[in-house]
Amino acid sequence: MTAQDGLPLFSAPVDRAAELRALLHHHAHRYYTLDDPEIPDAEYDRLFRELQTLEAQHPELLTPDSPTQRVGGRVLDTLEPVRHRVPMLSINTETDTEPSGALKFDTRVRRALGLSDTDAPVEYVAELKFDGLAMSLRYEDGVLVLAATRGDGEVGEDVTHNLRTVKSVPLRLPAGVPPVLEVRGEVYMRRDDFEALNERQRARIAAGAKGEKTFVNPRNAAAGAVRQHDSAIAAQRPLSFFAYGLGEVTPSAQGGPQFTTHFDMLMQLKAWGFPVAEQTALAVGADALVAFHQRIGQARDQLPFDIDGVVYKVNSLALQKTLGFVTREPRWAVAHKYPAQEQMTQVLAIDVQVGRTGKLTPVAKLAPVFVGGVTVTNATLHNEDEARRKDVRVGDTVVVRRAGDVIPEVVSVVLPQQGTERGPMFIMPASCPVCGSAAVREDGEADHRCTGGLFCGAQRKQAILHFAQRRAVEVEGLGDKLVEQLVDGGLVKTLPDLYRLGFAALSQLDRMADKSAQNLMAALERSKQTTLPRFLFGLGIRHVGEATAKDLARHFGSLDRIMDAAQDQLLAVNDVGPVVAQSIRTFFDQPHNREVVEQLRACGLHWEEGAPAPVTSLPLAGRTFVLTGTFPTLSRDQAKERLEAAGAKVAGSVSKKTDYVVAGADAGSKLEKAQALGVTVIDEAGMLGLLADGLSATGAAST
Repeated sequence: MTAQDGLPLFSAPVDRAAELRALLHHHAHRYYTLDDPEIPDAEYDRLFRELQTLEAQHPELLTPDSPTQRVGGRVLDTLEPVRHRVPMLSINTETDTEPSGALKFDTRVRRALGLSDTDAPVEYVAELKFDGLAMSLRYEDGVLVLAATRGDGEVGEDVTHNLRTVKSVPLRLPAGVPPVLEVRGEVYMRRDDFEALNERQRARIAAGAKGEKTFVNPRNAAAGAVRQHDSAIAAQRPLSFFAYGLGEVTPSAQGGPQFTTHFDMLMQLKAWGFPVAEQTALAVGADALVAFHQRIGQARDQLPFDIDGVVYKVNSLALQKTLGFVTREPRWAVAHKYPAQEQMTQVLAIDVQVGRTGKLTPVAKLAPVFVGGVTVTNATLHNEDEARRKDVRVGDTVVVRRAGDVIPEVVSVVLPQQGTERGPMFIMPASCPVCGSAAVREDGEADHRCTGGLFCGAQRKQAILHFAQRRAVEVEGLGDKLVEQLVDGGLVKTLPDLYRLGFAALSQLDRMADKSAQNLMAALERSKQTTLPRFLFGLGIRHVGEATAKDLARHFGSLDRIMDAAQDQLLAVNDVGPVVAQSIRTFFDQPHNREVVEQLRACGLHWEEGAPAPVTSLPLAGRTFVLTGTFPTLSRDQAKERLEAAGAKVAGSVSKKTDYVVAGADAGSKLEKAQALGVTVIDEAGMLGLLADGLSATGAAST
């Protein structure tokens, strides 16, 4: 139940204010002191705004210890406290996350300065709002002597020993800097560094290391690294730093830099060797702020680090002084956030989706939540290991993240109070939820896959397109859009249905004229005459590419022998290892797949078969060739087919293991590399000579 203003109803506003203060103190402690947040930033901001509104409506509820009167957080007992000579205050957050929020800030500034509509626009500096840890660096006579966290804004923590390990933080400044210089900025962790750190953490956990954990996000990882007591550990966690302001500055007897604008100050910091974000820009007037907000919003997901908004500051330091402060925040600056990328919601169910290639992905079905600018009802759990590592269960409250066009994912679980019963741990089903075929997970892989590739409805379109491609059975004119029509219209459910299509059904399809329908039927008829390697490749057996399909056909001679071959017999085939052999065996062990193969045969697909060819009898067995350039009589594919028929392996790149490079006209870097490595180079005539005479003609037509 809520009041008309949207606030929950309590017996008295004083009760809600007390509850909000307690909640905000608790979550600020988890976030700033323990570096272990329980809720996303957006939820904290919502509670904070509710308390602000309540205090504005009932001024008598405002207390000195209200979170609205301080920055938040307190000093850890295990680190030395540092009192800031110049307080590190936070800035106001614009609650309107749309571009119109920039217009509102400009309106407030112009009103406070007494400017009319006819007065010149205000010049601002537009910066990024980094998702990291605020830091103050104190330099005396150009040498770093102290690094301190913001803490509660008045008192922070001494973390100098750790900041000395950050490579982007200067340890000594050039001559000419003020005797005392405090630089304010943000310590953060790049996304790629964060992913690499978590990979190392997972490896340590897998190796049995005690007390190790993965981190929820880069900000959490950066904060934990900054507060390490052992700088050697901090040095292993790659941190970075951006500068964006000044604290105490004591000029020398000769004076010091005289800044008139905030932008000049940033450029001076850059000249002294401090990193300043390259996206920082001057913005004249409200429209320029709106454009900056939109431009950064579009590029946000491509940045190498996390941000949760942008910051606008009046550029003129004189105007900043005129505007001054209100309570805990400057009137001349604002943080303009983007729609929250993390929110809390509940897991209603965990389903398993089957992708076009047979990959099984667990997906959390969520109570609808607005995050990242859209309403989210599904979030990926990636695979069974990830779902179990995060311990996501039905009924849990979870933090969901959505960044740009990235598929929403569950970041973490908000664990209930101790003793609360939770649902069972997720286990990947043993069979495909779409077709019932076995779901297998190969050694060394994280994903489970459906083995019913020719039968599974989820893989239907992909299976048809693969089967019909030029290097497989080849059905000319059967492309993506036509396959979508055939499948979505219910005309084709499995591959054999292609060969049962009638002219009447085809001619009624969208944009399918009579001539096009006749052409497709003719192409289907031509495709019935194929080869065993092409048919094998077209079946889409995992790990069986063109070369492996040719090796299998050459080794066994017939499809039935391949389908019935034991795993040890498959291992006798050239370049077939345990993983490929197991994949072939698993595929043909599925009754659905065998049934589709038999139906394709019944539809008239045929190829030449024969006795197995002993590999040792092939003239070029064990030899590796590379083709480059244009040949006078053969296409690349024709040359490749002839070489492989003679037992040779045709590779795509030159190495020391290459036996021959066949070079035609306009041969490029492959020829140069072959000459550098001393690999034998021949032309088309030389290759044909090898094919005709065997290896006795190795010197023929050498170039």
